[in-house]
Amino acid sequence: MEHSAGFLRLVNEAKQHIKEEDHHATKRRIDARDKFILIDTREDSEWARGHLPGAIHMCRGHIERDIEKTVPEKDAPMVLYCGGGYRSALAAESLQKMGYSNVVSMDGGWRAWTEAGYPVIRDQSPGLNQKS
Repeated sequence: MEHSAGFLRLVNEAKQHIKEEDHHATKRRIDARDKFILIDTREDSEWARGHLPGAIHMCRGHIERDIEKTVPEKDAPMVLYCGGGYRSALAAESLQKMGYSNVVSMDGGWRAWTEAGYPVIRDQSPGLNQKS
């Protein structure tokens, strides 16, 4: 996807203020069974096509509205991801502004994760998940 110059400027500015890690670091965290909350910030249709194991879904358009109900602890470790690491960077910056102190954006997002061949959950039908 080609992004507009204004959007890229906004993302690059956000990335100056947040922590990022690549998909390999997130995979190592999962494999080590580190305690953190993995949040998929993509749209509903993207989530339905597949997501990372253990992730919860809070799309970019609702995360600021819903995060305090879902994650009331402001120091809870969180890793956010999206399709490529742009929306999750913007969401990470917003959460930091809301007082969350342990937020990381996964650079490369879903695209990098799947290109690496890491496991994903794909919905078979409503309520049924299968690892692939």
